[in-house]
Amino acid sequence: MGELKKYRKKPLVIEAYQTDRVIYIDTLEGKMRAEIGYYIITGIKGEQYPCKPDIFEQTYEEVV
Repeated sequence: MGELKKYRKKPLVIEAYQTDRVIYIDTLEGKMRAEIGYYIITGIKGEQYPCKPDIFEQTYEEVV
């Protein structure tokens, strides 16, 4: 096993919206269910995926 190192996520701007209904998203990993209140994130290559609100709010902040 190699040496344990620390890494930081590169700063990048993503687009996202919060869903007001249950929806299904086609992701790179297959179809995923997004519950009410989940954020739907569009990644840097146009891929979409759902994210739970608590995880989203710990990971991202709004760009003003």
